[in-house]
Amino acid sequence: MKVIIFALLTLLSIHLYADAKAGKAVYKNNCSICHTINGGRALGPDFNLVAYTRHKEEIAAYAKDPYAHYKAFGYSANAMPTLPLTDKEFHDVADFISSLQPFKKWMIKKSPKKKKNTKAQSKTK
Repeated sequence: MKVIIFALLTLLSIHLYADAKAGKAVYKNNCSICHTINGGRALGPDFNLVAYTRHKEEIAAYAKDPYAHYKAFGYSANAMPTLPLTDKEFHDVADFISSLQPFKKWMIKKSPKKKKNTKAQSKTK
């Protein structure tokens, strides 16, 4: 039981202390070869788009094991290599990528669907 509690606390502390500044350094050293952050042509998607559509946890999981997650991201194939980073570095780079877009796709409020006018409704008006 103590081991489980220790493991949970360790994972929680890694997640809580993700650092976008350190993640920027990880990006420059490991990701910038294939990914841009301001548009442009690259092998991988621009990280502004990734930041807009993905949660930090999804980004970290994909970066850590791209072969296990590429289908869930909607890709038909995977060209991303497995990177030799620590768990902290994966969380830091995910924090950096997420910080690129303060507004996320899932924050958009959807307008309620309008009811279609039926013949019965138009006759009663």
